[in-house]
Amino acid sequence: MPTDIAPLALAQALIRCPSVTPDEGGALDLLQRVLEEAGFRVERPVFSEPGTPDIENLYARIGSGGRHLLFAGHTDVVPPGAVAAWRHGPFAGTVEDGLLYGRGAADMKGGIACMLASALEFVARRGPDFGGTIGFLITGDEEGPAINGTVKLLDWARARGERFDHCLLGEPTNPSRLGEMIKIGRRGSLTGKLTVHGRQGHVAYPHRAENPIPGMLRLASALAAEPLDDGTAHFSASNLEFTTIDVGNPATNVIPADARAVFNIRFNEGWSAETLGAEIRTRLERAAGNAIRFTLDLQPSNAPAFLTQPDAFVDLVAEAIRVETGLTPTLSTTGGTSDARFIKDACPVIEFGLVGETMHQTDECVAVADLERLTAIYGRVLDGYFAGSSTASADGPRGA
Repeated sequence: MPTDIAPLALAQALIRCPSVTPDEGGALDLLQRVLEEAGFRVERPVFSEPGTPDIENLYARIGSGGRHLLFAGHTDVVPPGAVAAWRHGPFAGTVEDGLLYGRGAADMKGGIACMLASALEFVARRGPDFGGTIGFLITGDEEGPAINGTVKLLDWARARGERFDHCLLGEPTNPSRLGEMIKIGRRGSLTGKLTVHGRQGHVAYPHRAENPIPGMLRLASALAAEPLDDGTAHFSASNLEFTTIDVGNPATNVIPADARAVFNIRFNEGWSAETLGAEIRTRLERAAGNAIRFTLDLQPSNAPAFLTQPDAFVDLVAEAIRVETGLTPTLSTTGGTSDARFIKDACPVIEFGLVGETMHQTDECVAVADLERLTAIYGRVLDGYFAGSSTASADGPRGA
């Protein structure tokens, strides 16, 4: 593979672009140049929303019909934190002892570099008329509000007549070793703010006050006491976690007026945000009775639970992983949310990328050998996906 399209060189070049959300940082400029030189048609839509930063995005495609395999990802990264704490500069792209260091090495500039290297090699070998279409859907808003990124970029592309059959999202899905895990779905996320109302007063005269803290403890215990469900075939049980309980009271001799709590629920496909919210409200009302006054504010959720049913495409990716790593990947739905929650409305989507052990950490890094192996895995997927009509038939109908 020529040096300029090798995954390590591409990953280093991307890391050296300081694309901390919402700044583009030169990362999309780099991708545009490399893709256009390889014959891809590249467009750079910018999306806006009041109260949020404008976001640059990239959409590229090559091919003329046939099945459309979409590679997706994000070039934005989280802030590096204390730069002096890094072993190497967070935007230096330094290699030491077989590891590539830098912000985004794992999440997910390394994965994008592997996708890009595999696609460039495939097109260089097969030519642009390979009987299908390869697309790149790259956003700069995954680590931010996720408002002006993938969701709008998908709508923009589909309004222009683009249709996708399958999507491979390059998030760092492997816990500790390349080849361990494919994500075939994600849990949903719902946040609630609970306030228990009391009446402020002096602690020496409790009969003149109404302490909200016992009521909060009672309601919090009620939410935590009974499991939401027992899990499903592909999902673990939904879980509710309180992230803060506070009265904001600096005084030791004052009964507070209110007690506030925030909780987050990661839920499986047995719930929607609406049905889960109704269940939480029912449990609170039952525990409160007529004795506790409370309000519940459920935050808007753009993170539903979803599942991509295992099919021939999942088998194709799993076999490519097995050949290159010797591992049979687990089909998982664990972890947080990702942009797959938006892509699943356009086509079946699965996630497979590098090892995510150091993502968002100081000294984020990936193994250089893993960059080569992941590029080879993506290359096998491309070869299998566009092998011929028999594979197309096995993979089922086109995505909407």
